[in-house]
Amino acid sequence: MTVSPESGAPDVLVIGAGPAGVEAALAASAAGLRVVLVDEAAAAGGQVYRAAPRAFTGMTATPEGRLGDDLRRRLAESAVETHFGHLVWSVSLGFRVDALAEGGPVSWSARRLVVASGAQERVVPFPGWTLPGVIGLAGATILLKSQHMLPGRRTLVAGQGPLLLAVAIGILKAGGEVAGVVDLASRGEWLATGAALLSRPDLAARGAGWVAQLHRRGVPMLYRQAIRRATARGDDIEVTVGPVERTGGPARGRERNFTVDAVAAGNGLTASTDVTRLLRAEHVFNEARGGWMPQVDAEFRTSVDGLFAVGDGAGIAGAAAAALHGRLVGLAIARELGALAPADHATQSASLRRSARRAGQFGAAMAGLMALRPGQVAGIAPEAVVCRCEDVTRREIDAACAEGVRSANQLKAWTRCGMGPCQGRICGDIASALVARHAGTEPRAGMFTGRTPFRPLPVAQLIKPVDYAELELPPPAPL
Repeated sequence: MTVSPESGAPDVLVIGAGPAGVEAALAASAAGLRVVLVDEAAAAGGQVYRAAPRAFTGMTATPEGRLGDDLRRRLAESAVETHFGHLVWSVSLGFRVDALAEGGPVSWSARRLVVASGAQERVVPFPGWTLPGVIGLAGATILLKSQHMLPGRRTLVAGQGPLLLAVAIGILKAGGEVAGVVDLASRGEWLATGAALLSRPDLAARGAGWVAQLHRRGVPMLYRQAIRRATARGDDIEVTVGPVERTGGPARGRERNFTVDAVAAGNGLTASTDVTRLLRAEHVFNEARGGWMPQVDAEFRTSVDGLFAVGDGAGIAGAAAAALHGRLVGLAIARELGALAPADHATQSASLRRSARRAGQFGAAMAGLMALRPGQVAGIAPEAVVCRCEDVTRREIDAACAEGVRSANQLKAWTRCGMGPCQGRICGDIASALVARHAGTEPRAGMFTGRTPFRPLPVAQLIKPVDYAELELPPPAPL
């Protein structure tokens, strides 16, 4: 194992270079601490402020793009040691972090570890969601933002939450056609967020402008509707959409069919908890903030001494709140390690907390719209694939539960659900909810245990080539 070339252990290691991770790194570094920031991406920004490839020039700057550029500029001007293109695959107690880079494996051991791993997308399964051309809203966002590619020529956008409008507008701006926007929420539920929207009038105005633009372009806006199924029709996809109840389950009413070549579907976000689960930190369940998340205090300390979790990986709150929370973490660590006087910490953190509360109002309202509803789980079709990696259906999960499965880990052992390359990141949330329906357990039926490696990786890059001619073999056993 190759060790990071810098001498000495860093004071702080931050995993994740989104707004929360970068701001935590900057705040700790400004106090004089040695900070290492590691991210799999080629540049800082996370999903919201994702940087476009360097080859893409002359593109119109977006508000997120300008914020991302400012974030990357401030990081470049700081003393933070950045390591991009590094896939973190293991973390152990003592805060040893192992990563794989283009040049081979590297590792660090830090005094404090900050996990700012962000969120991952949830898609409630429906028959046909594994077809080619059906992607997540987050996947569509990455295509549009960082690759300037359309999901398809004619795309149906469906699910819940503010990403619906962002993806639909992004497709139109890129020259694509939006067949319709299918929103699980009702108009009334959107209006009910009005008070929270006023905390971010800039975002509220932009959202209202997006809705007006969609109406001007003649894009059908279907509220309290959801995808029932998707079927391949040659090179196209036929999508059936129908009404849902307030709980999210199918309701009686007229169904509509759309013929498209792409579907962008998503049902909110869940906290990315790979590292905190592996380190056995305590977790709590909060549906309104994305389900299972690490239990943290006011300064985002977990139950593991020295381990912090911040940003959407500690509960969905939005990019603005994540950035402010990241600064609070950086200041808290600086005070803990003696780099910041308690009085200075109190002064600097007080204003940040006030700003974070205001930003959190908007994030909480959007997270509420994205929260999983019980009818969505109950309404999953028996033939729908839940675990894409191992091709486990709702029917198979129900059968396992009828035979005695009562927890997420038990389901994994019985059906292989969650044992594929994604390690349950895609199916774990839904699988746990399905088990809970049978077990009668709330909240949910636990989580899959954290395992390494976090992501599939080539073993050949972790070990040195073996020359068997040079191996020293033990003497043969006596006859």
